[in-house]
Amino acid sequence: MSSFLRAFEYLESLPGTTWAKLYKQPSTALAVFRRMLPHLAKSFVMALLYISHPLPVTDLESWVRPDSKRERDIAISALERYHVVSAIANPGKPRAYQLTNTFASSLRLALTGGGSHKSFGVPFDDSNHGKISIEELDEYARRQWEGVLSYMVGSTSINLGDQQIRLSEGVTTLLRRGGLIDIRGRQVEITQEGFAFLLEEVNAQVWAILMLYLESAEAINMEVVDVLSFFFTLGSLELGQSYSKANLTPTQRRMLEDLADYGLVYERSSSQIFYPTRLATTLTSDAGALRSTVSSTFSTATPDNNTNGFVIVETNYRIYAYTSSPLQIAILQLFCRLSARYPNMVAGKITRESIRRAVGMGITSEQIISFLSTHAHPQMRKDNPVLPPTVVDQIRLWQIEGERMKTTPGYLFKEFRDKAEYEDICRYADEVGVLVWKSDARWLFFVTRHEQIASYIRAKKAAEKTK
Repeated sequence: MSSFLRAFEYLESLPGTTWAKLYKQPSTALAVFRRMLPHLAKSFVMALLYISHPLPVTDLESWVRPDSKRERDIAISALERYHVVSAIANPGKPRAYQLTNTFASSLRLALTGGGSHKSFGVPFDDSNHGKISIEELDEYARRQWEGVLSYMVGSTSINLGDQQIRLSEGVTTLLRRGGLIDIRGRQVEITQEGFAFLLEEVNAQVWAILMLYLESAEAINMEVVDVLSFFFTLGSLELGQSYSKANLTPTQRRMLEDLADYGLVYERSSSQIFYPTRLATTLTSDAGALRSTVSSTFSTATPDNNTNGFVIVETNYRIYAYTSSPLQIAILQLFCRLSARYPNMVAGKITRESIRRAVGMGITSEQIISFLSTHAHPQMRKDNPVLPPTVVDQIRLWQIEGERMKTTPGYLFKEFRDKAEYEDICRYADEVGVLVWKSDARWLFFVTRHEQIASYIRAKKAAEKTK
């Protein structure tokens, strides 16, 4: 499961009372609107924002083309899961929707300004105390974040630039409890979940860490609303601007110390101000984290931007990686046998033993193939497919030597009222992209997520009652 999906599912599981408290902060309402809603849902929100009466579902449906029913259902489902809208049912009348009061009032404040909520931080003029530049903040965030990733791939300390990064006990404990690493004796080994974490882009990685932090915060009775609210606040702050700690709660002051270990914020010792880094300010936006200073380490090659690839894979299983990054070299060593190292390149080979060792740590063949494809050298991207098919097939075969079964977590739906009901709900599951398996003969189907299906079933039952 991707980190974004895990974060969204956690937020969807929060009760309405928690959301009502969160939406008292305009920064939270704006963050949910910007980051968590599909585009059609955003259009619905803006249409309802200044309407004082509930809007009948028939009017809402008239705004959407008939061939976009799936997109409409997904949008409405997202609005309901995040408690942005509430459904109002009147006997004899069609169902109607209205924005929840706290969300609507906070979003209006966020868009138009005003109020004394201070949820977007309190800027502080530190021109007399030596202002920190954006370049310095980016370098600090890069150094701290690379330190976390380097520890995960088995290096307890790594020299990044001119400083030696050593992680706090809180960081290492969080990584272990989150299942991203295993510690056997003094040896740190990355897990399957940890390697999947490495393959994600930085913004998704940060959200994964924040979700783990939130879970640990609950265990020590930190206020969930306080923690989540501060996450959303950080995402709305301005990069390069310093902010006062005066308006922060004791919980949020404690969070600053913890988040500094990951490079999300920078604070001077014994200072009453802090700076958000790019890792924090991009939490609730589509902008990439650390795009300027860490491209050589973290950038994901895409068809439109493939200049950051550094790995060449030959048909004889030899690998050449044009990099001097200790982190990238450490990742390659997880599934390759490196034989030579030069100032700007390492050479090695993919072997049966190296793949089996990686599989033993929980890393899958698909994750290895994904890493090699994502970071393939631009010269390799001129070919289609990018990786030699013989190498890809052999990596998969080496894995399945000891595996014959693949598991998919999800939910089984059964005991339908009749075949028509089964076919209708099964078809909807397929339309929203969560259907994995079905048996028409036994009226069974299996899905990866159940929230949208449950909402669809409830909406059908409510419609039947009004008839």
